[in-house]
Amino acid sequence: MGLKISTLAVAVLFTVGCSAPPPPPPPAKTVFDPLTQNLERARDVQKTVDANADDTRKAVQAQENGDTAP
Repeated sequence: MGLKISTLAVAVLFTVGCSAPPPPPPPAKTVFDPLTQNLERARDVQKTVDANADDTRKAVQAQENGDTAP
């Protein structure tokens, strides 16, 4: 009887031990989330502004040099 119980216990423990760990919980929302989102949006807008300024600068320089539009 003891051998049957220990065999069953080993089988159950092996099954439980080999199961995949649960996925980590999603990060908890904080009071800073809206501010962080606003910062990310501002960075994206700044990248767009910088790209447009660079394009304009190149176009002006091309006209100054007498080149055709880029």
